[in-house]
Amino acid sequence: MRMCFSGNFRIMETGPPSDLKEAFMKYTEGKTYMTAEQLQRFMVEVQGHGGASVAEAELIVDQILQKRHHITMCERSCLSLDDFHHFLFSTDLNPPISNQVEQDMTAPLSHYFIYTGHNSYLTGNQLSSHCSDVPIEKALKRGVRAVELDVWPNSAKDDVLVLHGWTLTTPVKLIKCLKSIREHAFFSSPYPVIITLEDHLTENLQAKAAQMITGTFGDMLFYPETECLKEFPSPEELKHKIIISAKPPKEKGDLEVKCMKGKGINPLKEKDSSEDLWGKDLLALSSNQEDDGKSDGETSEQNQNDEYRYVCDHELRPQEAPAYKHLISISAGKPKGGLKKALKVELDNVRRLSLSEQKFEKVIASHGTDVVRFTQKNILRIYPKGIRIDSSNYKPMNAWLHGAQMVALNMQGYGKSLWLMHGMFRSNGGCGYVKKPDFFMNMGPENQVFDPKAKLPVKKTLKVKVYMGDGWHLDFKRAQFTLFSSPDFYIRVGIAGAPADKTMKKTKTRENNWTPIWDEEFTFPLTVPELALLRFEVHDRIMPEKDDFAGQTCLPVSQLRPGIRAVPLFNRKGNKFSSMRLLMRFEFL
Repeated sequence: MRMCFSGNFRIMETGPPSDLKEAFMKYTEGKTYMTAEQLQRFMVEVQGHGGASVAEAELIVDQILQKRHHITMCERSCLSLDDFHHFLFSTDLNPPISNQVEQDMTAPLSHYFIYTGHNSYLTGNQLSSHCSDVPIEKALKRGVRAVELDVWPNSAKDDVLVLHGWTLTTPVKLIKCLKSIREHAFFSSPYPVIITLEDHLTENLQAKAAQMITGTFGDMLFYPETECLKEFPSPEELKHKIIISAKPPKEKGDLEVKCMKGKGINPLKEKDSSEDLWGKDLLALSSNQEDDGKSDGETSEQNQNDEYRYVCDHELRPQEAPAYKHLISISAGKPKGGLKKALKVELDNVRRLSLSEQKFEKVIASHGTDVVRFTQKNILRIYPKGIRIDSSNYKPMNAWLHGAQMVALNMQGYGKSLWLMHGMFRSNGGCGYVKKPDFFMNMGPENQVFDPKAKLPVKKTLKVKVYMGDGWHLDFKRAQFTLFSSPDFYIRVGIAGAPADKTMKKTKTRENNWTPIWDEEFTFPLTVPELALLRFEVHDRIMPEKDDFAGQTCLPVSQLRPGIRAVPLFNRKGNKFSSMRLLMRFEFL
């Protein structure tokens, strides 16, 4: 019906909400202008900015006057109510979280969640898209600190390519990817970039890859002083460093797959093959088995794979490559002996363990606290299962709740899982490293660790008031909503986090308005506020069963600034809109 009638395209000039008017009148003592001293008091008492100085408030006043009226404080030194509203509704002057690094960066790497990408070289789907250095550049500029490269020989076995093995993806040369990493590694953050290598190279090509890596990065490369690290260095120590993480050659075994006979082989099952098989080994062995034993389950898995016949070539399986091995600072590999050995914490050695999403879910079902204990010192990487050929992603929160540092997602995709990833790593100034909460590191009286499944009391309550929104008429064409009417906006607002904290609520729909006013309040009791993410999705209601997407954002609760704040909105791929924003108030009870 909305398409049949001419609608009202009027962009309403909406005034400040009543809360803002009351605050303005309180701090100006009923006058029509606010001084810098009064603004400073408001910033301290309402916005929780205890360190705000009069000089900082004067700078804000000057910026607003110049932008809105093209005058300086010399000509006028006070803000009107509309100026005050403009300040509070500015995502640059009044953001919901800090854009500065505020956490301790001197702890070992294992104490941090690390912004991690999966198959970082793919431009699209996992089966037939192009391999390129462009998505690597985009990921690094977004703040990603760990990129993955699958390295393979070319057909002549004289050069190294990056591609998704056993698929139709078109390759890109390794050297091109390395140069792109060097150029863009520290565009958004000075903290270290980790390159995880999924290695399928001959010994000669490993040596050539080592030459490429050392020649490209030079002094940027981090080399450990000893072969086995007892503890990972800190992000602070590793500033502007490149770190290589891979399986040392000596741990690969005796033979490598050269090719496969027969048809019907699942190439996506073979992707990350060493990790997939490793995951099978983990799950096939029970935790009470001997370290060097094998279970019937493992034998069964091997028998099931007999249909996949391998033509093996010793030339493709290197026994040792000292120069290449020396580059590996974060060692990844599978200790023999199953689950008990895999999750064992060694006093004199740290390492990285990788599990697919489905293997991880099975492991934590019975060994959740063992996983948490493992991640206190070692690094756990989780990656998407092979059937996600569309580059979709799994939900990352469960991995974070178990302390997994490298939760690898497909950055070339988009969706709610990736929105959560973006939200998590807006923390700590967007530097790509987020300090894990202290409870992950604390040990109980009987060597107990945090149990993600335990029922916990409410630790903190977040109150969110949604005032209004604006900017859609600037960022969106009217045709993106409906042709003959202004949109009918509503917001879905909720929490992603621990199971007890997860919830989603909805505002009322504000009809026929490009500048909607909701003025609604929501309360969220939180048991694990340290990992909670506050989510917003804005939609335009077209009919009861159909909506148009109109922006989203995700913010870490632990980083929220109290008070009245301007919240920017992002598109489906996580790119920030120029003008679209929400005005909200955050309080902690």
